[in-house]
Amino acid sequence: MIEKVYFELEDKVELFGLLHKPDNNTEEVVISIHGMQSNCFKKREDILSKEINKSGIAYFAFNNRGQDLMCYTKKTDGTKELNGGSVYEDVLDCYYDIKGAIEVMIKYGFKKIHLQGHSLGCTKIIYAYNRLKNENYDYLNYIKSIILLSLVDIVDCQKYDLGIDLYNQMLELANKKEAEGNGMHLMPDNSFDHPISVKSYLRYYRDNSEIDFAKFSDKSYNFKEINNIQIPLFLRWADNDLVVQNIEELIEFLKEKIINLRLDIGYIKDTDHGYTNKENLLGQEIVEFLKKDQ
Repeated sequence: MIEKVYFELEDKVELFGLLHKPDNNTEEVVISIHGMQSNCFKKREDILSKEINKSGIAYFAFNNRGQDLMCYTKKTDGTKELNGGSVYEDVLDCYYDIKGAIEVMIKYGFKKIHLQGHSLGCTKIIYAYNRLKNENYDYLNYIKSIILLSLVDIVDCQKYDLGIDLYNQMLELANKKEAEGNGMHLMPDNSFDHPISVKSYLRYYRDNSEIDFAKFSDKSYNFKEINNIQIPLFLRWADNDLVVQNIEELIEFLKEKIINLRLDIGYIKDTDHGYTNKENLLGQEIVEFLKKDQ
């Protein structure tokens, strides 16, 4: 059974999601946070929801304010702003999205919540979880595990894709456009994988102190934000993923860096960043992780 869920956030933004319910009654739910240019209607979400429902766990996939490429952020007071979608979103606003999703699932009666993110959704979960922890969020005890699918080193990938010279040129251009009052203008076509505004670009590559924590190439980094997650932690990548490093070498490196008594880390073979044709296998591995110690 699938139920439509509309919910209001503390900053009055209204979001929408799909609650996939198993046949049995359950107090356990996975909340899925999608990545850039994505939404809750993806084929992967449908397959994962079915695999997880088969285990007796509910699955809530919702459209956060960064859904798709460009969209208006609609508020319950009837106003709207063109500051949503991957073109315009401020990734730090995910705090309100994730907090609101947790609260609405608690209102639905769920007492065991697992936060699952894909790509930028992983970054959002790590940032939001640390902020909730720092603020002694009342409902933090409901969160029983974190599932991170294809966490990306956003800065490192951009430098690798563009080359350091072009990367620095684009950052200089973004600074110039902002100083001219053109933060809502788009960056050049060759600056990013998809259209992106100046203000969003600067969030990822200049004003990023709170989200630049997947520093896979920094051998001295202590991954403190990820290590603040002391509940069970599941990390997966594809063998053809958005990482600069060899995937097996990256995983061995992270095994040494991430301190978690219930760490489940690995990769899926013969697939890509979206886990194409391996969605069922991914779902089965997530279920196996969730069922441990039960």
